[in-house]
Amino acid sequence: MSVDLVAAAESLQELVEAHADKTEQQRRMPKRLVQALRDAQLFRMCVPEEYGGPAADPVTLVRAIEAIAVADGASGWCTMIASTTSSMSLFMEPEWARRIFGDPKTIAGGVYAPNGTGVRVDGGWRVSGSWPWGSGSQHSTWLSGGTNTDDGGFHLMFFDVEDVTISDTWYTVGLRGTGSNDFSVDGAFVPDGRSVQPRKGRPTIDCALSAFPNFALLAAGVAAVSLGVARHAIDEFTELGQSKRPLFSSRSISQSGTMQTNLAKAEGLVRSARAFLHDELFQAWQSAEAGGRVDVPARARIRLACVNAAEASAHAVDLVFTMAGGTSVYDTSPLQRCFRDAHVATQHLMVSPRMYETLGKLFFGHDVDTTTF
Repeated sequence: MSVDLVAAAESLQELVEAHADKTEQQRRMPKRLVQALRDAQLFRMCVPEEYGGPAADPVTLVRAIEAIAVADGASGWCTMIASTTSSMSLFMEPEWARRIFGDPKTIAGGVYAPNGTGVRVDGGWRVSGSWPWGSGSQHSTWLSGGTNTDDGGFHLMFFDVEDVTISDTWYTVGLRGTGSNDFSVDGAFVPDGRSVQPRKGRPTIDCALSAFPNFALLAAGVAAVSLGVARHAIDEFTELGQSKRPLFSSRSISQSGTMQTNLAKAEGLVRSARAFLHDELFQAWQSAEAGGRVDVPARARIRLACVNAAEASAHAVDLVFTMAGGTSVYDTSPLQRCFRDAHVATQHLMVSPRMYETLGKLFFGHDVDTTTF
């Protein structure tokens, strides 16, 4: 089934690309596209087989996300958010996990940031809070929000969308089609079992995917979007270079030594970053499948590969955007959207350049908080 996910993503590329402009203009994914991705199980790739899910391994996950992002970065991003959120099914109480993630029509999203407050009441919690970057919130059926509870704990609470207010705040430079609006709840009731404790909760399903570090999955998903956007930009520039002749030049872009050199550099950046990411994910997955623990050094290398992929992808997009000249600045050029999307992706905490310092400390042997690795 894992192999089928990549094939399914590739088969939907034409449809995703055909809706890319509408996705951008409406600042959300069109209903038809949402349904197509949902029906292909691309919004629930991390749901285990016990709940009828694909249980995708990490390399398959990032390959499928990347394939969608090649066609449209925003759609790839929404695919990433929904599928990485679906990994919470591995930690949720089985009764609620089946009710939420056992339904193939479920689309879950949310934000990990601890912006909510939870007060203990009979049978559960009353939660209030507001979360930015609610990617895919308008098409989600369940939204989760990080919540500090009055007993000193931290939960990722899952809210029925009927209890959620979505605010129209997503006016951005790039990834506009993700619909990453703020969302909030005011005294929403979350029954016992409809939340997870990512920092200290234990998996309720015993499988290789539950042994894989969850934050590494999220970071890898963000990196996959970046790689897909960069691949789109390189392909667009390569095609443009066959016909475009710069002003005062009798030769096409493809005949210029400078352009050839920079295109090769862009290819090297993206391909090497992709290989690094896939290699680290594959090695860690082998450990998880063998019943071992994905240790801190392995998790650190994955996080390094993710930050590197986002940065290398943005650099590659910068190269081809600049080489395309004035053509790339128009709204009609896919390159300008790739440029905007690539740089917004680098702002995500999981792949922020600030991660380099943390990783460097770890590599030097200094004490580092690795709870979000």
